[in-house]
Amino acid sequence: MKIDILTLFPEMYSGFLTESIIKRAIENKFVEIGIHNIRDYSKDPHSKVDDYGFGGGKGMVLMPQPIFDALEDLKSLNSKIIMMTPQGIPYKQKMAYDLSKEKHLILLCGHYEGFDERIRSMVDMEISIGDFVLTGGELPSMVITDSIVRLLKGVIEEESHVQDSFHDNLLDYPVYTKPIDFMGMKVPEVLLSGHHKNIADWRLEQSMKKTIERRPDLLEKR
Repeated sequence: MKIDILTLFPEMYSGFLTESIIKRAIENKFVEIGIHNIRDYSKDPHSKVDDYGFGGGKGMVLMPQPIFDALEDLKSLNSKIIMMTPQGIPYKQKMAYDLSKEKHLILLCGHYEGFDERIRSMVDMEISIGDFVLTGGELPSMVITDSIVRLLKGVIEEESHVQDSFHDNLLDYPVYTKPIDFMGMKVPEVLLSGHHKNIADWRLEQSMKKTIERRPDLLEKR
């Protein structure tokens, strides 16, 4: 898979790309991630990418020319262009699974007061990671990239994400490690039993219980 990210602040990705699972996925060639500065595509002598919005109002609006040219340069027949915006579709785990099957994603990060509306004519999909507003689309693009890359074949063991929260619309079951007894809080006996069916039944029961308590809305989709 290839992921290209268009941003005004490429330096924000330095740590994200050089640590943990993302770093290993890149090194092992499971994914190729490119970070592109929108300013590099500006035709303005001062690399200007924004201006005041028509009709008044506070804040600067991202101009169409640099972004149109950037998208034209990066896209191919297999590309899916995704805009990071609070107005987008709420991001869910199923969307991460669907996007992980794409060959090429281009993530477009906004800033300031937003995008010139005409930029949307170039976009295939708009995504929001929640009902709140950030200073830009960089953090959402990292969230989406991370959630997709970990689903790519070979990046992590398949069992790890098959049992994730939100898989089959259930929250994840509780997990424990050593010591067995910590300050009087003990690991449930069933997990020490070695009885795989009993363990599986307990985990499903705990997932259902946690989902009922914390996210009953998820059960309506089951």
